[in-house]
Amino acid sequence: MMDYTITTHTVEETEEAGKELALLCLQKGERFVAMYGDLGAGKTAFVRGVASQLASGAPVTSPTYSIVNEYSPSGLSKPTLFHFDMYRVSDWDDLDSIDFDLYFTRDALIITEWSENIEFALPSHHIRVDIEKIDENSRRISVKEVELK
Repeated sequence: MMDYTITTHTVEETEEAGKELALLCLQKGERFVAMYGDLGAGKTAFVRGVASQLASGAPVTSPTYSIVNEYSPSGLSKPTLFHFDMYRVSDWDDLDSIDFDLYFTRDALIITEWSENIEFALPSHHIRVDIEKIDENSRRISVKEVELK
């Protein structure tokens, strides 16, 4: 069971925390990460760390306007990384318009930012990542395995 909290003090440490989560997800076969955190909390930096393990060298940016960015795997045994920004999503119609359910049929790790907007659609088993901005440089990152009933 994943359940831990760490504090990072630089962007690089936040990226390293993402890298470590990616390794855990690969080891445990986890396929969905729901991220929570305010604007500027460091969610995209965390995803850069995840991508460094799955799609090495991919230029990770926030998918604010495209809603989803796809990062192809850098190894045959690695899943594709789908990085969603759910800031403007509010209901099933919005998710249907992007064929959200089809992403679950792929060999992929799905990470959603602004997951509070799609709690109604989260899979019953997922990893929850909360990123809290402590000050200009420091972040508190909590990771928890969730099993919904």
